[in-house]
Amino acid sequence: MSDLGDWFRSVPFITRYWFAGSIVIPLISELGLIHPYYFALWPEAFLHRFQIWRPITATFYFPVGPKTGFLYLVNLYFLYQYSTRLETGAFDGRPADYMFMLLFNWICIVITGLIMEMQLLMIPLIMSVLYVWAQLNRDMIVSFWFGTRFKACYLPWVILGFNYIIGGSVINELVGNLVGHLYFFLMFKYPMDLGGRNFLSTPQFLYRWLPSRRGGISGFGVPPASVRQAAEDQPGRGGRHNWGQGFRLGDQ
Repeated sequence: MSDLGDWFRSVPFITRYWFAGSIVIPLISELGLIHPYYFALWPEAFLHRFQIWRPITATFYFPVGPKTGFLYLVNLYFLYQYSTRLETGAFDGRPADYMFMLLFNWICIVITGLIMEMQLLMIPLIMSVLYVWAQLNRDMIVSFWFGTRFKACYLPWVILGFNYIIGGSVINELVGNLVGHLYFFLMFKYPMDLGGRNFLSTPQFLYRWLPSRRGGISGFGVPPASVRQAAEDQPGRGGRHNWGQGFRLGDQ
């Protein structure tokens, strides 16, 4: 238990509690303490009954069962790996900027989830983070199952296909990739590479809550040259349609 505690404390701050929540919330459901109905994002309950906790619990909850357990573990691994890599890599020493990225992606996913009646948001948020990491490290060679190797920029789409094989749906992965692309485009590509307006900026209250620090170590790849140069020049910047259901409750 001491080794487990040491490992948990070694996980970067934001990733640590995101990872822990993604274990605790499903465990509460599996123990029968709270019915999974109360964790899912039901538009009727959220918009008309004002059950405002649902977008949060839907982000952490995943129905774990014989048919979904492997998919849950795989995405939990992706959460740990790529959130850690971003938090200690491109966002090293800038927890407020990383938290802002998560909040922006989460809000976009919640809005999309309400429109498309997606009940669970865990996979889309994980995939949005993985997509941003892949773009910031797009030329890095990564390894996947069975020893396959390719550039990191293709990883989100490879995982989309992989999750389709083991889960039977690509809605969650596709939404995550599109939201991740939106963040990357607005934060990096459009203002830094295309010379456009900077539409995204980390709010000051996040800097007060999560102050930046210096002297961090980055070991998981770096942003493109244009992104690094811009960061150095500008410090502190940091009706319903049934289009698809994503992963729905009762699919265990």
